Formats: sequence, structure tokens, C-alpha cells
Amino acid sequence: MARPRELRFNAFNMMAPSHNWAGLWSHPRDNSLNYNSLDYWVDYARTAERGLLDGIFLADVFGVYDVYGSNPDTALSQAVQLPNAEPTLLASAMALVTKHLGFGITSNLTYEHPYQFARRFSTLDHLTGGRIGWNIVTGYLDSGARGMGLDANRAHDDRYEAAEEFLAATYKLWEGSWEDGAVRRDRASRIFTDPAKIHRIRHEGRHYKVDGIHLAEPSPQRTPLLYQAGTSKRGRAFAARHAEAIFLNGQTKPILARAVREIRDAAKEFGRDPYDIRLFAGATVIVAPTRAEANDLLAEYAERVDQTGQLALLSGWTGIDFSTYRPDQAVQYVESNAIQSMVENFTLRSDRPVRIGDLATLSRAGARSPFVVGSPQDVADELIAWAEETDVDGFNLFRLVAPESLNAFVDLVVPELQSRGVYKTAYREGTLREKLFPGRGPRLHATHPGASHRHAPSATAHPDAAE
Repeated sequence: MARPRELRFNAFNMMAPSHNWAGLWSHPRDNSLNYNSLDYWVDYARTAERGLLDGIFLADVFGVYDVYGSNPDTALSQAVQLPNAEPTLLASAMALVTKHLGFGITSNLTYEHPYQFARRFSTLDHLTGGRIGWNIVTGYLDSGARGMGLDANRAHDDRYEAAEEFLAATYKLWEGSWEDGAVRRDRASRIFTDPAKIHRIRHEGRHYKVDGIHLAEPSPQRTPLLYQAGTSKRGRAFAARHAEAIFLNGQTKPILARAVREIRDAAKEFGRDPYDIRLFAGATVIVAPTRAEANDLLAEYAERVDQTGQLALLSGWTGIDFSTYRPDQAVQYVESNAIQSMVENFTLRSDRPVRIGDLATLSRAGARSPFVVGSPQDVADELIAWAEETDVDGFNLFRLVAPESLNAFVDLVVPELQSRGVYKTAYREGTLREKLFPGRGPRLHATHPGASHRHAPSATAHPDAAE
């Protein structure tokens, strides 16, 4: 029997008092009220590295969840991913107290410009020693667009068109502006940078225009590791072309397996090896020394989940106002400008009706992805089964009660997985990309579209040469 491939894990969190399960901030053992404290995040990072997790995956949302009831009152009163803070500012502090842990940071390109954005992520990659990933999102909340002075968000497919252009510009900056060897740091000759190896980037498109030299010297990875979460038809095509790691959901194994298969098939169409992409499924894991204790924890946590807050989250994610539904009604397919894949999973891809009331509970029915409760042995069995039957590479562990839930996973599940030979016992050296793709080196793989913007080594190029 072939040895199973190594499972990979990210701790999935957000710089907000509430993340994927609304209301758990009110649990007496939860520390998320301190989400805006560096101590909270430093301790969290140390725990994740103690458990040899691949990274901390930081979610973000730009805007307010005001679809539910057509107002933001529920989001405000229940802290439904609000307030939230800027996640990029956390990476430096967490990197300082860790050596290997990666940081996948969600950042919305719709309200960024490639020139300033490229410098910010190059800086983070420098300061973390090559441990930065960017979760590429285009936004789905009209409230965020209005806050930025627009009438509404771009249409779903238009967002991906703009994203293609944004990435083309940033690839040019990260990969093509500075050649290898351009930075000499030569004190004797008093030359820091060789101008012949610097290239001015010109990009002019429908959404973005760039004319300039990348402001940062090449970082360890140049282009940060690229995460993406879109699994709608348009999102899959975008992810299959650009992403190196994809976050996806599916409340049953057949739904998740189909999403995985479609992404890997699409990668082939873009000339990429389908296993050049690491696929992470979201997972809610509640573990205790015994199955009975885990079920007691589930009951305890479930009492704290706020049902209206959960529906406010789901309304924002799907673009459907669930305040207009009865709890016993099933979700109906609606073409939306929000997260289309979520609506599809609840309707077109589900083998049974998904009721609104069930979605508001901490339960398998309410989860949008694997929901695993039990002893360390139970949890290991389930996670391995999900990976084998769906072909995912690993899991993004949803935040529950912090730091209790992450501590339990590290202390109880990690040793069990290690004993079965499906989880690492030490970190590999190298950048985040090298850890996820051993033997590949720190830079984008040659088959990735970003690699096409690299310059061949040159000693004669003019500094104003266009990409």
C-alpha cells in the first residue's frame, strides 16, 4: 500500500472578535476579545509553530455585513467580523517569535494599486524571511465599495477580469523589474545597485496603469506564495491559472471531491501539473481526550453560537437576505454577486435540501465543510478519510474558542497524526514555498504564468527597458 502523503494544516483566524462561528467570543474561556493585542497573536503564532502547522491563514473582509435585514445592526451587536483590523500588520510581530511558520494574508486587490501593493508584500516577505503568502480576493460586499466611494461592487466576473490585470502588473514588478544580481551592496566600489540590471515596468490596461521601477529589491520568494479561494466557475479558472494553494469548502465528501477534481482538471488546461496546487479544505475540529468529552465540548460551544449572527454572516457571504426566510425553509439557488460557490454547494450540489435553521447552528448541518468531533483517534480517522476520499492536501482549521481549540489540536491530534506517519515531525528549511513544495526552490515554478515575466541575466540592459 502506498504511503499516504503528508497532511498539511493552517490555523484559520481573523483579526476580529468573531470569525466563522458567530458568538463564540462570548464564551468565558475565549480570548478573542483581545484580537487587537499583539500578545494574543504572538501567543497564537507560538502555539501554531509548536504544532508544526504550515501557517496561520488570516481572513479579512472589507465592508460590513448588512445584507441580513438590510442593515448592519446584527453584525454590530454580535461582532460579526466587525470590528476588524488590518491583517498585514500582524505578520512582522508573529514572524519575530517564530522561525518556520508561514503567514497567508488575505488582501482585497479591488481597492489597491499594483505599484504600492507589490512593495508592501515584498517588504513583508523580506521581514519574515520568505514566509509570506497572499490570499487573493476581489471582495463581495457592496458596503465596502460604498465606503470607498463607489455605488456598488464590481460584477462577479468583472472582478476576476480586474484581478487578472492586477496580477499581470504585480508579476512584472516582482519578477521582471530587478534581475538577480542587481543588488551588489559593494562598499569598496560604492555601488549598491547595478542600474543595468533594473527594468522600468510599463503596464496599461482597463483597470490599472503602472510606469515605474519596483520600489523594493527582490525578496526571498519574489512573488509571495499565492492563495486563492474562488470555486465558482470563473473563480476556478482564475485559481487554476494563478494559485499555488487554494482554500475551498464543501459540506459533504462528494461536493468537496468534485470541487477538487474540477480545479485539478482546470490546472491541466493551463499547462500546469494539477498537483502543483495545494488544496486546503476548511474544517471545524472539536477534540478532547475522549469522545464523550468532545461531545460535551460541542454542546457547550453550541450554546454560545448566535443564530442571528450566523445568518448575518451567511447573508453577507451568499448575497441572500436570510431574515426573509423561515427556519424550516430550504435555501434556494439565486444568482448572486457574492460567493457563488457557497450558494451552489447549498443548492445545486447538495443531495438534500439545506434548511435555513440548520445553517445557523454549530453542527454538521450548519458547517460548510468537514465538521469533526471526537477523541484524537476519531479526529485523525476522519481527517485522513476526508483527505483520501476528496484528494485535498490538508485543512484550514476554523477558529472556535481561542486559544483552547488550537491548543487541543496541537496537543492531542498532532501526536496522533504523527504516530500514523501522515504528519511531519519537524519543519523543513526554506521559504514558505519551499516548505509546501519541497525541492522546488523559493521562486515561482517555471510553468506558473508569473515566471514568464522574468528577465534573462543581462549586463547591458538599459534601466528604462520596458517589460
